[in-house]
Amino acid sequence: MDGAVIDVDYEQPAALQNEGGPVCDTRHAWARVPPEPTPSERLQLKDRIRQLLRERDAVMVSHYYVHPDLQDLAEETGGLVSDSLEMARFGRDHAARTLVVSGVRFMGETAKILSPDKRVLMPDLDANCSLDLGCPVDAFSAFCDAHPDRTVVVYANTSAAVKARADWLVTSSCALDVVRALHAQGRKILWGPDRHLGDYIRRETGADMVSWQGACIVHDEFKALELELLMKDHPAARVLVHPESPADVVALADAVGSTSAILNAARQMEAKEFIVATDTGMLHKLRTLNPGKTFIEAPTAGNGATCKSCAHCPWMAMNGLADVARVLETGAGEVQVDPALGLRARVPIDRMLAFTAGLKKGLPAGGLIAGIGAA
Repeated sequence: MDGAVIDVDYEQPAALQNEGGPVCDTRHAWARVPPEPTPSERLQLKDRIRQLLRERDAVMVSHYYVHPDLQDLAEETGGLVSDSLEMARFGRDHAARTLVVSGVRFMGETAKILSPDKRVLMPDLDANCSLDLGCPVDAFSAFCDAHPDRTVVVYANTSAAVKARADWLVTSSCALDVVRALHAQGRKILWGPDRHLGDYIRRETGADMVSWQGACIVHDEFKALELELLMKDHPAARVLVHPESPADVVALADAVGSTSAILNAARQMEAKEFIVATDTGMLHKLRTLNPGKTFIEAPTAGNGATCKSCAHCPWMAMNGLADVARVLETGAGEVQVDPALGLRARVPIDRMLAFTAGLKKGLPAGGLIAGIGAA
C-alpha cells in the first residue's frame, strides 16, 4: 500500500476501571497516511474529481478535520464541510445518489444508515476512530445489561452496532441539550464512550451518569500546564476547547463546545488571537473564515513528553485526493451496513435529528423528549 504506516500507540488507563465504567485497552492500532501530491498532481486530481462527481451523480461531504484540499473541494462542488451532525443531515437530504464521505468510518456508516438506498463511498475504509475502536459492541452491551434502569446515550463516534444498542445518539453539539432534557425527566444515564465529554456533561447538567471510559487520542493529549504557559505568552488570546479534552484543560477555556461552536465563538469574539484545543485540521476553516485573526495550536506535550497524535487524528489523515478519485472511478471503498442492524441503529439517530430540528424551531426540550418517545 502507498503511504507511510503509523503505529498509533495509545492507552485507556486501567486505573479508571473503578470510576464508573469499564475500559477497553486498544493500543497499537495503525494508520496509513497517503503521500502528499505535487502541485501539478493536486490540480489534476481536483479536476478529475469534479468531473467524476458530475458523472456519478455524487456529492462530497467532508469533516473539519480532514485535509484542507478535501474541505475546499467539497464546498467548491456543492458539497459540505461540517461536523458529524450536519454531515448526517446533509447526506440524508441531498438528492445525489452517491455520497463521498471524507472522515472516519463511523461517519460513513451513519451516512449509509440514514441513506440505505444510496451508495456511500469513503477514500479509505480503514480510517477509524480511537473512541470507536475502544468501545466494542459485546463489551459495551454487557455494560448496558448491568445497568438496565438507565437510558443509554452514546456519542456519534461509535460503530453501527453500538448505536443499535443505544436509546439516544448525540454529537458534541447537542449532547448537553439531550442529557439535560433527559435528566429533567428524572432519567439516569449510561454514557459512552468518551470519558472526558461524559464528565463535562455530568458537571454541566448534574445528571446521574455512569460512563464507559474511552478517550479520543487527539483531545486526550492536551496539557493544562503547558496551556497555561502558552497563555502567559499570549495574554490577549482567548482559549477555545473541545469538550473531549481533559477537565483541567476545559477549565481554562473561554469557550467550550463542538467544532461548530468553536467556529461560532471565533467569529463572534472580538479577540484577534485564539488558542485552539481541538484537532489541527480545524485551523484551516478557522483561518479561512477569520482572515484577520490568529489561531495557535494548544500544546499536546511538554518537556520530556512524547506527542502521540500531535493534535491531528492519524485516521483523518488517511483521507486524500487520490483515494477520492480512485473510489469514484472504481466504486471501491463502499460502506456496507447490514440492513437489519441499520434499522436498529437508525432509531437513536433519528431521535437526535428530530430533537435538534425541534430545538431550532424553538420547541421545548422536555416536550421533544416525550414526543420523540425515548426508551
